[in-house]
Amino acid sequence: MYPWEGVSEFVAVADCGSFTQAARRLGVSTAQVSRQVRNLEDRLATRLLYRTTRKVSLTEAGRLYYQHSRSVLDGLEAAEQAVTNLQSSPQGKIRLTAPVTYGEDVVVPLINDFLARYPRLEITVHLTNQTVDLVDGGFDLAIRLGRLKNSSMVARKLASRTLHVCASRDYIHRHGAPHTLNELDQHNCLLGSNDFWRFREHGRERLLRVQGNLRCNSGKSLADAALKGIGLVQLPDYYVQHYLDEGSLLPMLESFQEPEEGIWAVLPHNRHLSPKIRMLVDHLVAATAPA
Repeated sequence: MYPWEGVSEFVAVADCGSFTQAARRLGVSTAQVSRQVRNLEDRLATRLLYRTTRKVSLTEAGRLYYQHSRSVLDGLEAAEQAVTNLQSSPQGKIRLTAPVTYGEDVVVPLINDFLARYPRLEITVHLTNQTVDLVDGGFDLAIRLGRLKNSSMVARKLASRTLHVCASRDYIHRHGAPHTLNELDQHNCLLGSNDFWRFREHGRERLLRVQGNLRCNSGKSLADAALKGIGLVQLPDYYVQHYLDEGSLLPMLESFQEPEEGIWAVLPHNRHLSPKIRMLVDHLVAATAPA
């Protein structure tokens, strides 16, 4: 009997709050995780976990054992990474998620650069505009845009974005440009996933319900519609900055523009930041920071 058998499985279950998610993280079967944790409890003659059909939680003894085990496993990983760093070659698996367009245009090319430098890594990137649960999904890292709603996450700022209201010269020639927020009622406002556009008026945020004849959850498609004179759009700069710079889209209502928002690398608060994850986040920060 090896004294550390079951410890990795127990810590993974404690981190994930689920035997199934722990098994997914470790790349083994749920039955194996359950068996190893049960053997560990038998060896310690102590119940470490409360199990119900809906959740798994730590007992008092489990919390104490977790604290010590977590620090030991972190030390072991740091020791392994220190040896790996002698060869400047981090290795292992990383799973991350990012929004589709920002992921395709910014994140994935930077991931490819990172992989070219460290080919012994194995990185899985899941692009989705849905806000996925990092723990349930077994993700090490997420790229999130704008305001962070979940305060239990650990976040590091990568860059900033600004929302722009803009339209083509052709649309403005035919319909005029709005100069106040109330004038938006008179315009065809192209919608994404929300019915509201966000502004800053008299120092306060104002959410304004707008209407139009196109709704699409693709920022690129909305930018294309605006370029073709169909209506106004409110989109982040990474969709429209090029068109604003060349003059094919014109900005408007700039005095009501919201301040810059963050673009973040987000990690679960109970997930140890391994050296390879730290190196990846450092790479993303260095590559996306303003010049």
